[in-house]
Formats: sequence, C-alpha cells, structure tokens
Amino acid sequence: MGIAASAQQVLTPEGLWKLGRVSALGISKDGKTIVYKVGTPSMEENKSNSKFYTIPVNGGNPTEVEEAQTKDLLNDKNVSPDGKYLLSNEEVKIENVLGKDFYPELDKSEAQIYDGLDYRHWDTWNNGTHNHVLYGINKLNKARPIDIMKGEPYDSPQKPFGGDEDYIWSPDSKSIIYVCKKKSGTAYAMSTNTDLYEYNLETKTTKNLTENNLGYDTNPIFSPGGYLTWLQMKRDGYEADKNDIIVRFRDVDYNLTINWDGSVDSYKWSPDGTKVYFIAAVDGTTQLFEVNFPGVKRIGISVKQISNGDFDVHDIVGFNGDNIIVSRTDMNHAAELYSFSYKKRTFTQLTKTNNEAYSKLALPKYERRYVTTTDGKKMLVWVILPPNFDKTKKYPTLLYCQGGPQSPLTQFYSFRWNFSLMASQGYVVVAPNRRGMYGHGREWNEQISKDWGGQVMNDYLSAIDDVAKESYVDKSRLGCVGASYGGYSVFYLAGIHNNRFKSFIAHDGVFNTQSMFGTTEEVFFNNWDFGGAYWEKDNVVAQKAYNQFNPINYVDKWNTPILIVQGGKDYRVPIGQGQEAFQAAQLRGIKSRFLYLPEENHWVLKPQNGMVWQREFFKWLKETL
Repeated sequence: MGIAASAQQVLTPEGLWKLGRVSALGISKDGKTIVYKVGTPSMEENKSNSKFYTIPVNGGNPTEVEEAQTKDLLNDKNVSPDGKYLLSNEEVKIENVLGKDFYPELDKSEAQIYDGLDYRHWDTWNNGTHNHVLYGINKLNKARPIDIMKGEPYDSPQKPFGGDEDYIWSPDSKSIIYVCKKKSGTAYAMSTNTDLYEYNLETKTTKNLTENNLGYDTNPIFSPGGYLTWLQMKRDGYEADKNDIIVRFRDVDYNLTINWDGSVDSYKWSPDGTKVYFIAAVDGTTQLFEVNFPGVKRIGISVKQISNGDFDVHDIVGFNGDNIIVSRTDMNHAAELYSFSYKKRTFTQLTKTNNEAYSKLALPKYERRYVTTTDGKKMLVWVILPPNFDKTKKYPTLLYCQGGPQSPLTQFYSFRWNFSLMASQGYVVVAPNRRGMYGHGREWNEQISKDWGGQVMNDYLSAIDDVAKESYVDKSRLGCVGASYGGYSVFYLAGIHNNRFKSFIAHDGVFNTQSMFGTTEEVFFNNWDFGGAYWEKDNVVAQKAYNQFNPINYVDKWNTPILIVQGGKDYRVPIGQGQEAFQAAQLRGIKSRFLYLPEENHWVLKPQNGMVWQREFFKWLKETL
C-alpha cells in the first residue's frame, strides 16, 4: 500500500468514516474464491450498509454478489454432516421478570422484578428471554425446530457477543456440542465458568464435557480426524487468563500450548489434521503461529511463530494449498484480506478496498521504542509521528492509555481510537505496552490484576517522560487520553501527574472503584481485579483497590481540563462513573465537558455519534492543548 509521492492530504474524521470495513465470510465450496463483505457507514442514514463480493483465492478482481448468493457459495456449518438437520438459535421466553408477567391484567406496567444480579448485561436489561440452540429437519418441512435447552434459564449462544460459533455438529451427526454457562442470577454474574455440553439426538440427553474445568471453555471445533478441540481458561472469575488449545484424543485432553508463554486468540486446524494454526499477540503485534498435533505421541509438541512484522494478523479464513488466507491491519491501514505463503513466509494482498483512499494520503510513521521501567524492565512503546514529520519542529503529544486492562496494544486499526487519525491532526502519539498487555509473557500480563494504580502508573509516566526528552516534543503541550481501564488511568493520573499534562480525555472510565463494584453487571471482573468486595475490611488487597487505587481519593489534586465521555447504555462501566467524575470536576471549578451518548454502550457504534465523538475529541484538544 504505497503512498503517492505527491500525496499532501491527511486522514480526517470524515475520511476515516468513509473507509470500507472488510470482513471475510469464508472460502467457497469449490475452494476457488473468497467470499467477503464490505461495510461502509452512511452518515445520512446513520447506519452501516454492506456489499458482498467474491475474489479468486490467488488474487484478481472482485465480483459483487447478492447476499443471498453467499449462502449458496459457502459451506453451512449449521447443516449436519449427513445433510438431514439444520442448527439455529433464537430467543426463548423462560423467566417471569416483567410486571405484566406476574400481573397480566396490568399489561401497561413497566415494572421489572429480579431475584438475582443477572438483571442486565452489556447494554441490555434481562426481559426473561434466553438464547437457545435448536435443530430441525433441513429444508424438508416447516415443522417447529426442537429446542435442545428447553426450559433452561441459560444462554447459548452466550450473551452479549456469542454467535453460531458457540454450537457445532459432531462428525457423525448424532450430537450437538454447544457452549453455555449454566448459572443464573447472582451466580451468573460472579462466574466465568462456561462449559461444553453434548446433546444426544437419539436419547435427548445432555452431558457436560468439561465439568472439571472451572474457567472459560469456548470455541469448539472438530479436527479433520474427528477430535473435539476448544479454547480453555483454567481459573473461574478471571476473564483474562491464559487461553490454551485443548484436544480431546481418545478420551484424554491434551493441552497443546501449555508450555508456551502466551494466550491464544483464535485457531483453525490444517486440512490434513496434523497442525493447528492460531493467532496470538506478541511484542506489540498479532501474529500467526502453528502447533503440531502428534496424536498419541506427545513428544515433539512445539509452538512456532510463522509470521513476523509490524502488523496484526486477524481471522484465519481458510487454506489454499500452501497458503493461508487471513485478514491483516496495521496502524495506518484498515483490514484487508491477504494470502500468506507458508513456504516463503510472505504476504500477498488480495482485497484492495481502501487502496485508492490511502493513495491520496500522506500517512504517519510509527516507530518502536523500548523504555526502561522503574523496576528495571524493558517496555515496548509505540510512537506514532505526524505525516510529513519534521524533527526540527515541536509537536503536541498524547499519551494513549489502553483499556482492558488486560488487552494487547498492537497494530490494530480502530474507527474510534485511531492513532493514524490522531497523528494526522498534528499530534505525536505515545502508546505504551504497559503492565497488563498480552504478548510479553504471562507474568507481565498478570501484574496488573489487583494493582490497578501501582506499577502500571509508573509505566505510563516512564513512557511519556522518555519520549518527552525528544526535541520534537512540546513538553508544555502534553495530553493524556483513554477509555475503559484507559479512562480509569486518565482519572487516576489526573491526581498524580505533577503537572505533566495540560489536557485529559476519559471515555467510559472507572472513576470510583467502590461504586463500580456496586453497579457493574459482570461482578466477577471486579471481584478478581480488585481482590474482593469493598466491605471486606480485613482484606488488605481489596482495601487497597477501594482506597489507594481509587481515583476519587485524588480529586483534590485535580487541576487540569478534562473531557468526560459516557455511554448511557454502558452497563460494564455504568453512567454514574462519568457523572461522578464530571460533577467533581465542575464543583472544583476545573474546565470540563461532559459528552453523553444516551444510546451507546461501552463503544460508539452509530455513525453520526461516532462523528460527534471525533469532532468533540479534536475540538477539546484544540481548546486545551
């Protein structure tokens, strides 16, 4: 994706929201084409519109097809291998929670009545319905599909993000494997214990296949040899635990990645069943790996990284001979589809949806920098420089604080926190791979749990202080921005930064750890990361989270303008967090602004809201930095 020599334009918010968003649907049945879609936001309609295409697996010109055609082109995983049955899912009313459920004569009542904590999740209130897996006769009649979870107050696919990847057919078409967390109410909110269940079509009975594991069991797939494979985390309540590949071979579970110091994102079996290819974060990027499957001979299991470079590999789409079809991004380029040559270890770009747009732009440059932390470790810091960078000039500089808190800071391309866009508006961006980031070993990743305001804050300050030594950084114009845990970081740093920063922006950030514990819908998350509940007065670890590491206890030291953004339907970091922070800033007489998005959740999804977000973001920086 070269930049035209004469390119003088830079990326703008408007330009960002015109880019096509490429996602693969799969490789066609005949193996000759890749089927994919391109979503393009429409500001006028305030929604995203999609078009569907095919492109030869070896490259060539794309052909537009109708959405209905894609179903004929692709194998349908939901059709049983013998072709007789079809899997699906739908919401089924199971529980009485609405006022009119209990009192039918009061059908205009808006009351909701709950006996447990699973009363809302992500951005939706529980109305008594649950996702259930169903199967029916494939295309032969219109008989009602059979609900294999009939009467159960549980969800499969998992809410809020699960899809049909949560259920699969067995190779013999005699059973269905599905993912489910069979807990409800308060127990549901306190646990991450999903399991794999097997429903037998003949006996109509269900068996828990992973009852001995207390953490997440997800992403079931059968190998070409018929061996059940899935991803597994071991510890209940820890959503960022090491994710391993498990293969059940002759009734024994083999952990293929147990001795590898990383965490698996997604995986796919090789067509011959001898290897598993997977994606994982490493050193500030996301790369392709392979692990061999020796069957009964466990000797020789080894994990190898097979791609390398400053980019992120996403979504293993499928295989074309010795080539692996994937999608790929970097900080300057949205996702496109690529063919990776296993033998040559090279990538060939297949789709070129946004090439024309990029050819007109002068793009930023990003650099790796390794900073020594206060405890003597080497920390990767991405530094993104403005287009047409001139080292003799001085630039305002932003410290970017990543969310998670345990998530990788890699070569991703966001349509909100977009480093290329920030740099294109004239800002140097400093993005540290601080404690809690995947891709630097398990110890580094886990050091942030129960230590939100500890070493990680020193990591942030080490990063910005090191880059600020450069002559091109205007030390009088430093800003700090972030969302979620990154928003928490902004609130916390606002009280301890010792006048380093001139402006702050926090989106959906945790401001008060005590009220956060009392209102978030996934209690297991804070229970793990904070070390317990705020009323556990003898719990030294928990009390540190609710006192020393609580941003509200440093508001008396706030002295810097701050923009606070809050989604009204964010139940992960509920609205009170943003309200408390804004009220504190206002009452202390600090220049502050509250950007409220009533219909958005923890993210910003509607195009016009996204555009307002971008304009207010840069407007605030222009005013204060």
